[in-house]
Amino acid sequence: IHILAIKDRAGLLKPPAARLLTRALRHAFPELPIVVHTHDTGGTGVASMLACAEEDIDAVDLALPAMSGLTAQPTMAALLAALEGSERKLDVKDDALGELNTYWEMARGLYAPFETGLTGYAPDLYKHEIPGGQYTNLRFQAAALGLLDRWESIKRSYAGANRLLGDLIKVTPTSKVVGALAQFMVQHDLDEDQVLENAPTLSFP
Repeated sequence: IHILAIKDRAGLLKPPAARLLTRALRHAFPELPIVVHTHDTGGTGVASMLACAEEDIDAVDLALPAMSGLTAQPTMAALLAALEGSERKLDVKDDALGELNTYWEMARGLYAPFETGLTGYAPDLYKHEIPGGQYTNLRFQAAALGLLDRWESIKRSYAGANRLLGDLIKVTPTSKVVGALAQFMVQHDLDEDQVLENAPTLSFP
């Protein structure tokens, strides 16, 4: 093993768990570089990455402010500000961060018509556990299928589909399978029990 990566695809890693996990890994592998990747869908990303830093993590994945938050990575600007005055203070020039962020703000503006319309964090993340990279795609697919008005049902069905499939590690292609089953359940007004009961005769996606 050359490096350990904690890959938190949905952003489920809360600060106490982040602290516990990174402390245990650091104790078991004192010389090994450890990196953490998370998404900020639930809004706890910065706090969780700070908790990891307190446990001597080597690196965390962050995003520039213009591209951060929600289903992306936590914001670099907030983490840098939070580390100011601590032993973990990072030497990143404010003007450099500002210049990069201005560029990406403008670039993102060009793609505004393709934004998903998400404007806030997902407090139900810890129930449905949809990975950050899939959340926006699944919402777009729901709109294409004419199911956007049933988005809340799709998220609930995602949790149900995940249970039906054995609580999978949700990363491509398994996350796609869970999402497709969730949309199928909503399209056909099926709950978990009905899927199990009618499984022999259903035309699954």
